[in-house]
Amino acid sequence: MKQNIVHIALVVKDYDEALDFYVNKLKFEVIEDTYQPEQDKRWVIVAPPNSQGVALLLAKASKPEQLDFIGNQAGGRVFLFLNTDDFWRDYERMVSIGIHFVRPPAEQDYGTVAVFEDLYGNRWDLLQLNTDHPMSKRLM
Repeated sequence: MKQNIVHIALVVKDYDEALDFYVNKLKFEVIEDTYQPEQDKRWVIVAPPNSQGVALLLAKASKPEQLDFIGNQAGGRVFLFLNTDDFWRDYERMVSIGIHFVRPPAEQDYGTVAVFEDLYGNRWDLLQLNTDHPMSKRLM
C-alpha cells in the first residue's frame, strides 16, 4: 500500500496577501490557483521549491467561526516544519527580509532549528535535519 498526505489546509484572511508572503518571502511555488465559481472561492495550493511532499492549501476563512483560527491553527505550538538543505542560507535570507523569528537558531540532536512566524502568527520550524535522522532519508 502507498498513501500520501498531499495537502494541509491553512486558514488565511486573504488569498492574495497569503500568496504574497508564501511566494515572495518564503519562495514557495504556486502549484494551482483556480477560481471555483460554484462555491465562490479559490483553490490555492503552494509548496516549497523543488519539494515532493505535502503542499499547503491556502483556505480563506469563509465563516465567522473560522476567523479565530487564522494565525492560531495549533494553539500557539509550532504548526508546520520547513526542512531545508541549507539552514543558514535560508535563515539569513529570511531575517534580512523581516521574517520574525521567535526562537533563535539552535543545534539539536536532530539538526539545526529556529522558530519563525508566518504573516498571521502561525509558528513554523525552519530546520535542517541531520543526514542520519530517519526523516532525512524520506526527503531525499
